[in-house]
Amino acid sequence: MMRIKLLSGLLIIFAVNTIVKGNEFNLSSPNNEIKLRITVEDKIKWSIFQKGELVLKDCPVSLTIDEKKILGYKAQLISSEEKEIDREIFPVVSNKSAVIKDQYNQLELIFKNDFSIIFRIYDEGVAYRFKTEYKNEIIVRSEELKINFNGYYMSYFPEEESFISHYERLYKHVNVASVKANRFCSLPVLFQNDKNTNILFTEADLYDYPGMFLYGTGKNSLKANFPKYVLATKPRERAPDRSEVITKEANYIARTRGTREFPWRIFIITEEDGKLIESNLVFQLSSPLKLKNTEWIKPGKVAWDWWNANNVYGVDFISGINNNTYKYYIDFASDFGLEYIILDEGWSKTTTNITECKTEIDVKELVEYGKKKNVGIILWTLWKPLGNDLENILDTYRIWGVKGIKVDFMQRADQYMVNYYERVAKEAAKRELLVDYHGSFKPSGLRRAYPNVLSFEGLKGAEQNKWSEDITPMHNVTIPFIRMVAGPMDYTPGAMINAQKKNFKPVFERPMSQGTRIHQLAMYVIYESPLQMLADSPSNYMREPEMMMFLSEVPTVWDETKVLDAKISDYLIVARRSSDEWYIGAMTDWTARTFQIDLSFLEKGNYVAEIYSDGPNASRYAGDFKRTVKTISQSQSLFIELAPGGGWVARIYKPKNK
Repeated sequence: MMRIKLLSGLLIIFAVNTIVKGNEFNLSSPNNEIKLRITVEDKIKWSIFQKGELVLKDCPVSLTIDEKKILGYKAQLISSEEKEIDREIFPVVSNKSAVIKDQYNQLELIFKNDFSIIFRIYDEGVAYRFKTEYKNEIIVRSEELKINFNGYYMSYFPEEESFISHYERLYKHVNVASVKANRFCSLPVLFQNDKNTNILFTEADLYDYPGMFLYGTGKNSLKANFPKYVLATKPRERAPDRSEVITKEANYIARTRGTREFPWRIFIITEEDGKLIESNLVFQLSSPLKLKNTEWIKPGKVAWDWWNANNVYGVDFISGINNNTYKYYIDFASDFGLEYIILDEGWSKTTTNITECKTEIDVKELVEYGKKKNVGIILWTLWKPLGNDLENILDTYRIWGVKGIKVDFMQRADQYMVNYYERVAKEAAKRELLVDYHGSFKPSGLRRAYPNVLSFEGLKGAEQNKWSEDITPMHNVTIPFIRMVAGPMDYTPGAMINAQKKNFKPVFERPMSQGTRIHQLAMYVIYESPLQMLADSPSNYMREPEMMMFLSEVPTVWDETKVLDAKISDYLIVARRSSDEWYIGAMTDWTARTFQIDLSFLEKGNYVAEIYSDGPNASRYAGDFKRTVKTISQSQSLFIELAPGGGWVARIYKPKNK
């Protein structure tokens, strides 16, 4: 066995022994609270223990390649290598932490037939991946993972109907054992037992390989499945510009290089709900930076047009998709320090001709107008026409001077589409263009290698208020514990027309939100997205100067994140630091709640707290709020009240010297 230790960036080999005896290996987390047991017999299986309790038992893994060669069945072990790693990661874009502590213990089991399995164990979870070393290309026919739960587990199950999906799902609270073999979900997915042990499962470092899905078994387990390799497609009759029908698939899931590491399979394990939100494990387990120059990457806030249907008013022009309207958006963004505006669907001559503007739009003129006001332009595009002529289209956008693209309607996670995400990220980075993926699967590590990829949709977000009743406060306090654990989410908050449950109606062109005004405001602290939208009309925001006092200041990236209190699907309170300022956001479901917030995380001294809270009538009129300013200190606590569907926000900073 080879043992390797890496501390403070130094690699130390402190023992070598390549003779392996026995078929069981054990690995512990740095704090010894999580333990992993691996057995190598006819099959390779692993089990996870948390604080001495068995949580996942005898989970088999294998990889079938080429002509039914099963890596993991009757595998012959050659040697093993162990590492202890303790280092720091400094993200280019600090989604929640400017410095990430990366400490883990690693075991690599090396087998005959040129493959190995790497296991890593952290204080917050376990991950594993396959590694192969073949000279030529290989065909991956299937990958086996069966997650066997020990005892009763409920799941927050994002059930899918097809592999063709926008991944915009509700989280059904179901017993794992009740999930039948024909039911399946996308990732991430969360499991919880009656002892409040949370296990969040997802993947990272997803390249040149399809995304994983989990199928039921009708028993207390779930098993992996994948989209097949796509051989042929045709446009769907309905919406042919953005939707495809797969007409031919291979009998395998991937064709890929023979020497490679496969995606990480990640299990984040914690008894504290809030630790899920604090986790950076997907980022830690992803390929490091691939760009040489990143100084041009600028996160920021975006004035967005599509959600509010360009409903600006009090102006002397007809609003709509035209230059006058977008100059109004630029003026608004400039006045309040927003970095970008977006031109969503409708700016181009057609949705498939995305290098020509419609008659009423001149992107180059808008870019020049924005430059004078320090506001950048982001353009919406459909994925297929962009991919058909990617380099020429991106060259055109760069010549125009736009700052980024919003790519929409991918709807798949097969190997081709996973490769498409990286292809766009890489080519956009060459031209110093930001990327926002809409109609997308969850983040799976791409943003670490390509930090110009700032956000992803892949969730039921605010846009669905336009046509459904699904976006409830309970949904809003569920997604941070599941979807957001994988990475940034383009939820698009900021609704300025707000309604309590009995008053809400989906209205496509004049949308509203469920919950209070401050429930929406708190999303700017709680929801992670380095490219954060202001979804409502600039006209509505300008009627509310107190709202804009907050929205003009709140950052979109953070140096430090602390969850102060949290319960999945019920409520959460999150504190985030940017430089020397702290922001606190609180949200609740339809239940009114009160909390006492301990401020001991602040440094000593006096602070100014600008507080936005639900107004006394917010339980009846959801738009009611109040703003107060007070002096606080680290030794104090704050009493807060949240209305049904409510929120609470504070900006905390040192008083300025006179």
